[in-house]
Amino acid sequence: MEKSTVTEIRERFDNEVERFSNLETGQVATMDAKIALELITCTARAVKSEAKTILDLGCGAGNYTLKMLSKVSDLDCTLVDLSQNMLDKAFERVSEATTAKVETIQGDIREIELPKNHYDIILAAAVLHHLREDSDWELVFQKLYDSLTPGGCFLISDLLVQDHEGVNGLVWKMYGNYLKQHGGEEYQQKVFDYIEKEDTPRSMTYQLDLMKKVGFSSTEILHKNACFGAFGGIK
Repeated sequence: MEKSTVTEIRERFDNEVERFSNLETGQVATMDAKIALELITCTARAVKSEAKTILDLGCGAGNYTLKMLSKVSDLDCTLVDLSQNMLDKAFERVSEATTAKVETIQGDIREIELPKNHYDIILAAAVLHHLREDSDWELVFQKLYDSLTPGGCFLISDLLVQDHEGVNGLVWKMYGNYLKQHGGEEYQQKVFDYIEKEDTPRSMTYQLDLMKKVGFSSTEILHKNACFGAFGGIK
């Protein structure tokens, strides 16, 4: 199947702002969404408690930045997303939660210019699985590493594949059962169809190895359940 273009992905998210605006439930289609949100923001605080700047990549309606601001107050926030509708909602919500600067950038992370040695915390939740080729992944990971301050952290919560075909089949069966429990067979098929159309996830191992390749001094695994995980690297 031919994958969705950036424009098609942007148009879908333009129409789903409210679904991405619930801080209490997170994304129902994402296993352990609330656990990942809590773990990632707690970890960012533990790594960089004196943080002043945050970059939220694929910010959606701003949930991750809002949770981060509840742990480290008055961060200068840079929100990046393909969807202007998402950015408008995120800006509105985040601006109410901080007296510091809030900046929005609409665009594709592969094309956006980022300042060097600037961000103390970079969060990427359910966004990197839209990258396609190995060259895209390496470009983005290097760009994000370069934009971190020394000791800063890049933390990911995302959909994953497994490196072994048999294990991959097992965990996707687990995910299918999870989706059926939450919405029945039709819901499960709907989610699987848009993953097939839109997403090209990579394994956690692939991403941790890539972090080391581009320069991260250490990596951490925070959580994994079937084909979802939370993990990251420290510069």
